[in-house]
Amino acid sequence: MSTSFYTPLEEIPRIHQRAHDAYRSGKLKSIAYRKEQIAQLGYMLKDNEQRFCDALKTDLGRPVQETIFFDFGAVYIEVKTAYDNVEKWTRSQRAEFNLNFFAMGPRLRAEPKGVILAIAPFNVPIFMLLSPLAGAIAGGNAMVLKPSEQASATAQLLAELLPQYLDRDLFHVINGAVPETTKVLELKWDHILYTGNGRVGRIVARAAAEHLTPLTLEVSGKNPVVVDPKCDVQMAARRILWGRVSNAGQICLAPEYVLVPEHFQDKFVEALQEVYKSFYPDGPKNSDSYCRIISEAHTARIKNLIDQTKGTIVFGGDADVAERYVAPTVVKDVRLDDPLMGEEVFGPVLSIVPVKDVDEAISIINERDHPLAIYVFSQDKAFLNKVFDNTESGSAIANETVISCGVPGIPMGGLGASGYGYYTGKHMFDEFTHIRVSLNNPGWVDKIAFGFRFPPYKPEGEKQLRALSPSLPPRPSGKKQAANGKS
Repeated sequence: MSTSFYTPLEEIPRIHQRAHDAYRSGKLKSIAYRKEQIAQLGYMLKDNEQRFCDALKTDLGRPVQETIFFDFGAVYIEVKTAYDNVEKWTRSQRAEFNLNFFAMGPRLRAEPKGVILAIAPFNVPIFMLLSPLAGAIAGGNAMVLKPSEQASATAQLLAELLPQYLDRDLFHVINGAVPETTKVLELKWDHILYTGNGRVGRIVARAAAEHLTPLTLEVSGKNPVVVDPKCDVQMAARRILWGRVSNAGQICLAPEYVLVPEHFQDKFVEALQEVYKSFYPDGPKNSDSYCRIISEAHTARIKNLIDQTKGTIVFGGDADVAERYVAPTVVKDVRLDDPLMGEEVFGPVLSIVPVKDVDEAISIINERDHPLAIYVFSQDKAFLNKVFDNTESGSAIANETVISCGVPGIPMGGLGASGYGYYTGKHMFDEFTHIRVSLNNPGWVDKIAFGFRFPPYKPEGEKQLRALSPSLPPRPSGKKQAANGKS
């Protein structure tokens, strides 16, 4: 792969300084200018949809429909949401009324953090860069984008188009691989957003800690599916397989493994086979509805996991490293110690893990790192509640997979090993701003309310001081006051 489009290392500190200088200029204090830049972001994508489709076809062999669904649609939602709401989001707000403090006029206002660094993965590069950019602009921030070098055609197109549409001083693209990213992380940023894998996420977190930089991490993981044997099995099979094979499984929210009762495994697998044939009647390799893996190295890694499995391959299993092709693959009778259940596969391989019952499924989920999403297929509310109430994850999704990140009004984010912080919509704006509080206390307040705080202290001042504190809620029944510090 050519590295000619990489940003020179010596240029990176200059880009960083230029973005800081532009932020300090105060350009983005103007809400009208923020809205102009948000609109321009949307039209950068709209005017160049075909070029982005072509770039993603080059990078990922991506069908146009998947690019529209996973990248374009989500970005347009973010642009419209930010444009329509930026005045409301940035408006100063009164604090909750309190009789003791109302005269001071306590208020809260969301203010920008400064210059934000966004490091994105290769799999949905438009969504992972431009959606956060919309939120950053709404918050009044400058931003530097670091696309994945693996999606090189898309990265080069972004570097070309961004300065044609957006403020050249406030918004920048830095291209490159490990040396360039290392150089970027040596610098002090006001916030970092990283989306990718846990190994690199830890490197980014350590770099952020050096400068006490706030950080948003989305590092995915292995997302489980729990299947109720009473579910609509055809619907479940269709939505689960679609979630697994879209973008050739290279989606952070994709289902990784299915926990299904032993007695129901074969029926569920039969439904998957029917769906597979309907998706690819002429086979996936010749289908214009199937994606490719990002690189030969990733293809070889996935192939190796398939070759090592002790489970039974139901369909698929073949791979062509030179063509970056891995067939949609379902493997049943997968044990918990199988290679497919170790690292995140991040490819079109769905593992079926038979369990005794829902309690064992819950136990398996809880023994592993918190996933980005837990999916449950059931029409039984009690079944859904049992799984969701006894597990933890970034999201809890019933009877669907993957699409939650594109639903307006709900944030995208993980928990524990799957990440922390949120992005998309208002939650992304909140992530890229801080709440600045203000008071303006008039002098007369000391004469009637707060004069007791000044020395010399007087006995009557204690009564006034205690009056500032509210009464406690009722003491819980059966709980007695401790005597001399002992219960």
